Order: sequence, then C-alpha cells, then structure tokens
Amino acid sequence: MSRFRRIVLTGASGGLGRALAERLSAPGVELLLTGRDAGRLAATAAACRARGATVEIAQADVCDAAAMAAALGAFDAASPVDLLVANAGVSSGTRPGGRDETAAEARRVWEINVLGMLNTVDPLAGAMAARGAGTIALVSSMAALRPLPDMPAYSASKAAVRAYGAALRGRLGPRGALVCVICPGFVTSPMSARHKGAKPFEIGAGRAAEIMARGLERGRPLITFPWPLALLTWLGARLPPRLSDWATRGFAAEIAPERGDDAP
Repeated sequence: MSRFRRIVLTGASGGLGRALAERLSAPGVELLLTGRDAGRLAATAAACRARGATVEIAQADVCDAAAMAAALGAFDAASPVDLLVANAGVSSGTRPGGRDETAAEARRVWEINVLGMLNTVDPLAGAMAARGAGTIALVSSMAALRPLPDMPAYSASKAAVRAYGAALRGRLGPRGALVCVICPGFVTSPMSARHKGAKPFEIGAGRAAEIMARGLERGRPLITFPWPLALLTWLGARLPPRLSDWATRGFAAEIAPERGDDAP
C-alpha cells in the first residue's frame, strides 16, 4: 500500500502524467489532478476513480500563479498533501523544414516548464516545511544532464528544474520535507511522438510511471531512467566539448508542433 494518501499531480491530461496518476491511484488515495484539456483531464480522473481513488480536478494553467495557489491551497487546507508532483511541461525545438525555434516559442517553454513549476511548488512548499512532512517531486529530463542541440530551450528549462530541485532539497530536507528530482529519458507519449528522430531506449509510459512511483515510495532524492541512456548521457557529458557536441548531433531531429500551436 502506498504511503501517499493525498496527492497533487500537474500535467495529468495524458502521457506520463496520466500513467503516473493511474499508478498512484488506489482505495483511500485522494488526488487533485490539474491540466489544460478538460476532456482529457476528465478521462484521466475516470481511470483513477476506476482504480478506487477519490479524484478532484482543476482545469488550470500552471502559468496562472493565482489559480494554482487557490486550487492547491484549498486542497491542502481540507487535508494535508503528502505528495506534490510538478509534472506539467512542454517541448519545442527545430521545426519541420529545419526552422529553428523562435524566441516566442522558447519563452513559452520557459514559462511553462520553469515558472509553471514554481507556481506549483510555491503554494505547498512552506506548508510542508512547517509540518515537517511531505514529498515534492519535480519532473526534469535526461536532457538536463546533457542538453540536446535540437531542443535548446527545453534542455535549458529542464536543467533549471533539476538545479532548483537540488537546491530545494537542501533547503527543505532539514525541516522534514523531501524533494525528489526525476530525470526520464524518452517515454512513449504524445510529447515523445513529436520528436521525429532517434529515441534510444524509449520505454512505455506505464513502465516509466512504475519506476517513478517505486522511487518516490523509497524516498529517493534522484530518479533517472532508463539506466543505459543515463550511463551514456553521463559519459557523453564528460567528453571534451567538441566530441560531446558531435555525439549529440546524432540525436538531433525535427520537433513537430504540439496540438493547438500556432507554429507552422
């Protein structure tokens, strides 16, 4: 049985977020799921309820600090949250035809991946520290360990998430709140499907959710998977810059716009 009974998960509309929400669902578990797509969010909620969980949903944009504070604050006030997963994120990069991502696209990635993460963590971090209990999980990426040439804004934003999580862990740990940084590799999902290049050691969303859930249960400060790609990334980051740049160019590819983007 999971030790987490009150859980907040952002980016729960689909992909890895939905898989993790379902994996964490069980009788006695209460979830607050947030996302931008009301229909897909409702589908995730239904799947979690089918597994016995009690589910609330909030159609909220993580970039809306006031909306996030209101939703998360109300859920925590009803009964303390013991697991917060800041999962919401988007990717961008080289567009079809070889067009580089625009400054506007890069800013949007940063606003969602970094400021959205801050808007998720800020409403509950202080409360967890004051209680001396709770776990905060920040979903970063393997691209934070060795940035990808076709995804500069995404790589940099996830590196910022990783660094923030490491610092937050040092700040909150002595007060009893745990912080975990999660760095997945390629996970089968709509986001991964938009990457039109090599995706070495790609794993299914269900398997990824299982790895994440087990790591969180064990209180691990860092969860990085799959291990073969983690090893290659670690080694690649230690090569001389010219060799490392040459090696990562082999993974470069076009990134298709996500649904609803105005980008061509």
